[in-house]
Amino acid sequence: MTIFESHWPDVPTTDISITERVFAGLTDRPDEVVLTDGPSGRSMTAAQFMDQVKRMAGGLTAKGFGAGHTIAIMAPNRPEYCVVFHAVAWAGGTITTLNPTYTANEVAHQIKDAGAELLITIPDFMETATSGAGDLPVIAIGTEDYAGLFGAAQEAQHAVDLDAHTVVLPYSSGTTGLPKGVMLSHRNLVVNVDQIIIAGEFESGEVAAGFLPFFHIYGMTVLMNVHLAGGGAVVTMPRFDLPLFLQISQDYKARRMWIVPPVALALAKHPLIDNYDLSSVKEVFSGAAPMGAELSNAVAKRLNCTSLQGYGMTELSPVSHISPRGKAIAGASGWAVPNTHCRIVDIESGADLGPDEEGELWIKGPQVMQGYLNNAKATAETITKDGWLRTGDIAKINADGYMYIVDRLKELIKYKGFQVAPAELEATLVAMAGITDAAVIGLPDDEAGELPIAFVVTGDPAPTEDAIKAHLDTHLASYKQVHQVHFVDEIPKSASGKILRRFLRDRMTG
Repeated sequence: MTIFESHWPDVPTTDISITERVFAGLTDRPDEVVLTDGPSGRSMTAAQFMDQVKRMAGGLTAKGFGAGHTIAIMAPNRPEYCVVFHAVAWAGGTITTLNPTYTANEVAHQIKDAGAELLITIPDFMETATSGAGDLPVIAIGTEDYAGLFGAAQEAQHAVDLDAHTVVLPYSSGTTGLPKGVMLSHRNLVVNVDQIIIAGEFESGEVAAGFLPFFHIYGMTVLMNVHLAGGGAVVTMPRFDLPLFLQISQDYKARRMWIVPPVALALAKHPLIDNYDLSSVKEVFSGAAPMGAELSNAVAKRLNCTSLQGYGMTELSPVSHISPRGKAIAGASGWAVPNTHCRIVDIESGADLGPDEEGELWIKGPQVMQGYLNNAKATAETITKDGWLRTGDIAKINADGYMYIVDRLKELIKYKGFQVAPAELEATLVAMAGITDAAVIGLPDDEAGELPIAFVVTGDPAPTEDAIKAHLDTHLASYKQVHQVHFVDEIPKSASGKILRRFLRDRMTG
């Protein structure tokens, strides 16, 4: 067996919860502002944050939503999001994070699958939230009902099994199929925070513009948890807005930008960049989707900084690779983080491959998820009996330990860093009257990464392209919408995923 090991020293195991780990980075600086709402300027000190977490945990427990219960949150980035997340964790519960752009159908599916008993949202999303929640209680941040969630402070972490208790349930499509609940433990989150702090050389005092959504594991871990636990601060953004992002980065003298490739494209090419003083920025770190060497170099040149990227997935809490500062190679995802081992496995034979050989990337480490909620089959297909996680990505690792993603075995489409599962779109399409079969592929796009494109077989009467798009808009979030619809006579069912994608692209180009 050929195993590629980390170049960093191991991170020691600490027997604490994720909220205890965050509090450890806050207790020595109680008066420092650690959370700021970007649009309004509202701020929260470390002491205020910890107090609110403890009082909400006490209130949730008193109301019967404490240990052993699951609470859902559907909200954009704001300081209160962090309070809710850690209050649930401190109380010994489980939190499931919903995309705030979800439709009522998507909300209903995740709430039911996760077994949530309470949904917390914001006033702007109440209509969708209540429609999707059914009989479930829904509370909006900033209202009297929200204030009523606070009670007497719970001073200590409710006892939990750090390895067995699922503290958070984000949803991911994994390597195939519909979105599934990814069970992440306190241990998963704590070790990944420490892995990122070490490998990312995180420095106390770092302030970042936080547009990466906290409901997504990237924003949840590297912004919310790493910045609070590592001695930093976050200025939250409810959505990406280039002028606000640049203004925050300038005004707060951000040393690092956490971004995704579409934002890298803007940083490299948009004329607005020249209107801001970004001299404090020493590093741009891109994740969620591969960034090519050309774009990486263009960002570094435009901002006169280091451009790095890493690799991860929700099932890895999420980070497994980070480019080392000062030794980054454009286009590479870097080295495995501490405590992490990798293999490159031949897709056909299952044999281990050596340096510079291309195969599926397998990863093993303490950040690997517990499994998929209510889905033993998908868990067994993703994690081997001896603990290796099959990523579904084709990669190579050179003799110096640098990992490169070269292709994708899994079916996922990556649109602006978000996962789009073809199976979910296809199921929604064939549920529409007049469509008898459907297939969805990703079309490469410089700005978005990939655009979802649909191929449909229709009956009589056949729906129009506009009607099909309207149907999808009603049932699925905005980032899951198809950008083109192609009408075909048939979709071959015997082809592998890669052959099918090639066949459909050939049909599209004529």
